[in-house]
Amino acid sequence: MTNHCNAVLRQAVAVLLLTFFTHAPPSTSAEPHKLAVITYMQETCTFCPGGDTQIEDRAWRVPFVQGDELIDRERGFIGGFVHAAREYPDVQVIGINSPDGVYGGSSRSWESRESFEHFMTIITDDLKANMPVDGVYLALHGAMAVRGVPRPEAEIARRVRQIVGPDIPIAGSFDLHGNEDEQFLQWANAAFVTKRYPHYDAALQGERSARFLYRSLKGLYNATTATRKPPVITASVLQWTGQSPSMDIMERARRWEAREPDAFVSVFYGFPWSDVPDLGATVHVMTNEDQELADAIADDMSEFIWRVREPFANGAFPKPKAAAKQTIQAMKGGATPVVLGDYSDRPGDATWILKALMDEGVSNMMYAALRDEHALSALSATQAKSGDAFDMSVGGFTGEQAGKPVRIKGTVKYFGEGWGYDEIAIIEFGDNNLLFLVPTYTQIRTLSPLRIEGLTPDDYDVFVVKSRVHFRRGFDETGYAKTIMVVDAPGDWFGTTRLDALDYQYAPIDTLYPFRTSDIRNSGDVSEELQFGGASRDMKN
Repeated sequence: MTNHCNAVLRQAVAVLLLTFFTHAPPSTSAEPHKLAVITYMQETCTFCPGGDTQIEDRAWRVPFVQGDELIDRERGFIGGFVHAAREYPDVQVIGINSPDGVYGGSSRSWESRESFEHFMTIITDDLKANMPVDGVYLALHGAMAVRGVPRPEAEIARRVRQIVGPDIPIAGSFDLHGNEDEQFLQWANAAFVTKRYPHYDAALQGERSARFLYRSLKGLYNATTATRKPPVITASVLQWTGQSPSMDIMERARRWEAREPDAFVSVFYGFPWSDVPDLGATVHVMTNEDQELADAIADDMSEFIWRVREPFANGAFPKPKAAAKQTIQAMKGGATPVVLGDYSDRPGDATWILKALMDEGVSNMMYAALRDEHALSALSATQAKSGDAFDMSVGGFTGEQAGKPVRIKGTVKYFGEGWGYDEIAIIEFGDNNLLFLVPTYTQIRTLSPLRIEGLTPDDYDVFVVKSRVHFRRGFDETGYAKTIMVVDAPGDWFGTTRLDALDYQYAPIDTLYPFRTSDIRNSGDVSEELQFGGASRDMKN
């Protein structure tokens, strides 16, 4: 009996071993999951002067970023994605040739169709060369505006989908200043949007994208989504998440994510300087195979944004003359450093604040920075150097909204490379004042760039920056500045809170609070694809 039992046991063990070795899960030596990384970011100010963005505008340094270079990032969307993806031993990250960086539309306007097709060809050709892939990550911005392409980010996702097929998960990450609707999620599976402005959490959204793709390809997450567009549009200066109600909206999104496992709540505030059909706020909600929950959260978020629409879409700030007088009072009262944010100047050459401060005799000022490529060219032509006399009219050349050129008489303190540009200039004038001249719109976020050529920002009392919110990173949230003023422009121009002054042709501005009327301007039946960005003003919403 014992021998029989032993024989049966040996036979059972043999069967189990055979089953294990013939049906064992894949070993770690199996082919890794390939996750492709693509980026194409542009924040387009369609109302800005300078003409359409052409291929050479973006590619003046390098034609594009090679795949291996693209994934070698420590910060931002891609840095976060790569960091999280490499936590999985069975994942390989593949960089796809892409245009690099966020191209701003401050010195140019629309992205030309030629430029868009050029860079999309680079992307799609390299993606095809790296097929097959198991997932695709799109690091996007959300506020791209392209001639003839109503929804560029959705079009990017569509073209990627055509290559990878219907079953490969695609995730995108976005800046909260995007203009998006449900069309992106018709081609992609997920969207993750920054919840902070300044955008401290870009890397986090990249990490979320990586983990979503991995869980999706493992069959652990089946995305169900809901999209809502509360009919609200706000100027970006009102979207700072350090103040209500912007702070409250994003906190409500985080609260939903804390309450509901596997729920992701993304809110686009919109980018009002792009004349596009999906302009305005958007809510994207994603759940793990729970459509009812996705719809409930999306409805709640949309309703909340509508309830707080009045303080969210309206705000007023001092004009330059008033701000200059308040600056003098703050200096007399010892409430320095004083920081003035010139929020309305998207081209970067406006002189309103500079003129007002000079008229008031403000001293110990760092003005960083005024865009004037013409002044820089003149300095280059004379091979200017430190100590040279400076007597030139600067700024005020892009139109009436920029004010008039201001004459500066002083001394060249520095002329040469700086801040990533081939040429910048620092001009000393008046009573210990410094004026930084740069070739394009430049936003100062922290004190670090001002520590150039031995300069010590602590030696100065007043700082003027071309920024709406991002400057709070270094001057406000650090406790550095005792007085902070966001300063308006005197006219109804792009960059201000007075969005009704803008000549929208394609955006449904008349359907959005606070400009909502019973007369819907854009109500024709002309094809968007044919008419968008062209001559026609009559198009479908």
